[in-house]
Parts: sequence; structure tokens; C-alpha cells
Amino acid sequence: MYPPGYQTYVEVEGVSQGLCGERRPGHFRGVATIVAQLLGLFRPAVALFGEKDYQQLAVIRALNRDLHLGADIVGMPTIREPDGLALSSRNAYLSPAERARALALSRGLRAAQALLASGQRGAAALTDAVRRELAQADLREDYVALVDAEALRALDSVAPGQRARLLVAAFAGTTRLIDNWPLQG
Repeated sequence: MYPPGYQTYVEVEGVSQGLCGERRPGHFRGVATIVAQLLGLFRPAVALFGEKDYQQLAVIRALNRDLHLGADIVGMPTIREPDGLALSSRNAYLSPAERARALALSRGLRAAQALLASGQRGAAALTDAVRRELAQADLREDYVALVDAEALRALDSVAPGQRARLLVAAFAGTTRLIDNWPLQG
């Protein structure tokens, strides 16, 4: 994919900024470049990508749209263990105690969803629900953010009918984990 002399890279502005893009400089440039190459080479009618790395999915959707690659990019729901932990290759790095504490990510996201269902629409209330779970489990927060589901812009609240996403990244020991949850106003 990268022959000698290769010098072309794809950068997606906007949705790649902040969140994981801020913490992992250059990561989404690499993702966008390889996915653009694959979509251009194979021209699939449909391409499936997991929602677990929601920012990455937004980057892929934007590059597909902006470069007119023609694929229907379909987000597939996050697969979870029976206890709620999002499946990730990084879970293998967790000790048994860290894995148990890592459940705070999904507990916090579910708590925020319950708050929204009870009428709490403000970003502070929803993100604080996640932060409380992280703190109780002694996880180190990287970020907790309420964003618009498409543009990934920070939201002050979830308006009625609005599609939003609550994203979280935290460390269990030295392992950085991410998760997210769809919220509908």
C-alpha cells in the first residue's frame, strides 16, 4: 500500500479534531489514508465499520462523502461482553481487577442515558454521571464529551429530536479504553 516514494496522505478536518484526534496525533491521518485507498481500490457498495470508535467512523464517513467514493458506510453497533464491557483488543491488557473497574465506562453511559430519559438534557448532568462512575472505579478520565452525532461538535444539551453521542475515554491502569453511547433527544 505504501511503495517507495509514496507521498500522498488524506486528512479529514473537523471531525478528526479533539477527542481521540487530540490525544493521538496523526492517527486519523493514517486511518483516512488507508481507508481511502481501500475504498478507491475495491469500490464496495457497502462498507461496515464499528461504532465503538465513533470518531473514527465519523472520519471515514466524511472522507467517503467528500472524496465521492460512493460506498454506503454503515455503522455497526458496539459488541459488548455480557457484563456490558465493550469488546476491544485492549481488554487483553487489563488485569482481572482493572477489567472489573473498566465496567464503569458502560455503567456511566447507561446512567447518563437514564438521566436523559428522566428529562435531564444538560451536558453537565450527563457527563457528570459518567465521571462519577469513573471516579468511583478509580479510573483516570481522558475525556467525557457530549457531541452532535454527525459533526462531533460539543453540545450544551440534547435538544428534543436531536441525535447526540456521549463519548468517554479513560485509563484502567495503563490501558486506555474508549466507549460511547447514542442519545436521542
